[in-house]
Order: sequence, then C-alpha cells, then structure tokens
Amino acid sequence: MTNFILETYQKGTLGDKDFRRLSDFIYSNYGIKMPKEKRTMLEGRLAKRLRANQIQNYSEYCDFVFSERGEQEIIHMINVVSTNKTDFFREQAHFEFLFDTILPEYVSEDRTKPLKFWSSASSSGEEAYTLAMVTSEFNRMNDQSINYEIFGTDISSDILQKASMAVYTEERIANIPLSYKKRYFLRNKDAEKKLVRVVPELRNTCSFMRLNLMDANYPVNEEFDVIFCRNVLIYFDRPTQEAVINKLCRHLRPGGYFFLGHSESAMGMNVPLTSIKPTVFRKK
Repeated sequence: MTNFILETYQKGTLGDKDFRRLSDFIYSNYGIKMPKEKRTMLEGRLAKRLRANQIQNYSEYCDFVFSERGEQEIIHMINVVSTNKTDFFREQAHFEFLFDTILPEYVSEDRTKPLKFWSSASSSGEEAYTLAMVTSEFNRMNDQSINYEIFGTDISSDILQKASMAVYTEERIANIPLSYKKRYFLRNKDAEKKLVRVVPELRNTCSFMRLNLMDANYPVNEEFDVIFCRNVLIYFDRPTQEAVINKLCRHLRPGGYFFLGHSESAMGMNVPLTSIKPTVFRKK
C-alpha cells in the first residue's frame, strides 16, 4: 500500500490553476515571488508535504491548505518554500565595518545600554553568530566590555530551531579563521559526526523569533542600533521592499545603522536612510 501511495504522489503534477492559487497566496501573504518558471521547484518542494499529510494530489492539498484545518499546514508549507541560504562572514566587508567603525563609535560615546543588533532574515543563525563573534573579538582585542544583544527573526520556524541549537557541520565553518574556530566553537565528542556548536557565551547573547516581514506591524518593542536586512529583499517587488525597509526602520534608533545585501539597493526609495557607503546606511 505504501509503495502505491508514493507512486501516486510521484505521478501527481501541479496544474496551472493550483499553481496560481498557491503562488498568489504565497506572494500576497509572504512577499515571495513565484513566477511560472518556479512551478517545478514549488511542485518538488511541496511533494514532501503531500506525503506527510497522506494527500494524493496537489488540488486536494490546495483545498486542505485553504480550509479551516489548514492553518498549521501553511507554516509547514512556508518552511519548505522559503530559501535559506547563508554563510558565516557572508559579505565580509560589513563585518569589517562593524569592527572598524560601529564598535569604536559605541565605545567613544560611552553608552551604558547594550548594543542591540537585529538580524531580520537570520536563517539558520550564521549571520547572528558572526555578529556575536566579531563583537566578542573586538572586546578581547581592545580590552573592552561592550554588552550586546542579538535578535534574529525569520519566516521559517524549522530554520529558527537550527539557529537556536547553533549546531553546524565542520564544512560550514571551513572558511572561518582558525583562531575563531578554536575560540568560538566546540567540537562534538563523537569525532565521526564532524559537528561543532557555538560556545554558550555567544549563544546566550542571541534570541530568535518567527516573524513575517510582510506583516503590517512587527511585534517588536525594542529599538535597535544595527539592523541587518540582507539578501531577502531580492524576493520582493520594489513597493514591498520599500515598505519592509520602512517598517524595520521604525525599530532603528536615529543614527542607527542599516545593512542591505550586495545585490540590493534603496536608491530612489522613500525611506529614512542616508547612504554612507554601498549597502550601508544610517537612519536620518
């Protein structure tokens, strides 16, 4: 029986009508563009959800998702649809700017409140923990004691669980300097597993929460000094990009720093930011 069900799933295809239903919903509610060229990709990623729910075709799956019973399934659907590509020290120039400019500036202002970072598309946590490593390294090298807090958000609850666990394969940290590996990662006691985990001192500075950047308002009550919003806006159209930046900036202190990804731009947008170098901005 199981083989028959699996074979039925594999034979099923995502028709035009159902693709439009799903792609329109995903775009309207989550800002993720699903042009027709991505139908095969969407079909492949949703196949596992059909198996998990013992549903035999995509039309039945659509009916389930959009029914009263489908609220929880929507979260699972977005988990498999969303793209979660990230690396430690991705776009390294941003972290060099943090080390050379933002952290010395914080020290010179002699502020008492913790320095607060928001990694708004944190994926599996590499960006947040890179921020923690750089700040910790600055403290160590400059005999400082900057208190800092890092808040990470993402649309995928599955990927946020990985971020909270902070466990990575050795391959994921291959390009990190050896001194950082020794100082900020613990190796698994079972050498065959080739896994590492971020040290508790850094994990304790980071907290993670599920958040949809498409929501009208964000359930965040803090004001941040630095917001990273990198390599997520590329999935949105221009009006949505502008709206997301403005909503994030509501939680950025005046003079605070805002970072975009290297392929993203705020040029021509009505946002409260001043460009100080490519992809680095300050709130007016």
